Amino acid sequence: MMVRIAALEIYPEHLQDYLAILKEEAEASVRLEKGVICIYPMYIEENKNQIRLLEIYANRKAYEEHLKSPHFKHYKTATLKMVKKLELIDMKPIDKETMPDIFKKMGQSSD
Repeated sequence: MMVRIAALEIYPEHLQDYLAILKEEAEASVRLEKGVICIYPMYIEENKNQIRLLEIYANRKAYEEHLKSPHFKHYKTATLKMVKKLELIDMKPIDKETMPDIFKKMGQSSD
């Protein structure tokens, strides 16, 4: 498994356009690519221009294939001038055995 956090700062004047493109790309990646387990976009509550993506891939090969996908290439070229700063932080899970339980729990009803 490959886990990464992408930390981005978006120029304020481009935020709404960026978010629309990002949502489209994240949805397509999870739906179309078997090796993309999760691309979960978030923003820092006090500063919506600070975007964080939790990215989980089945393995390094799945990540490399993701970079070649048409939807990622569109995202990258369409948002290039919108991104002020980008940092990619590779992470190592402390308890990767629990990860499947987290995703199962998300699918359960929360009555």
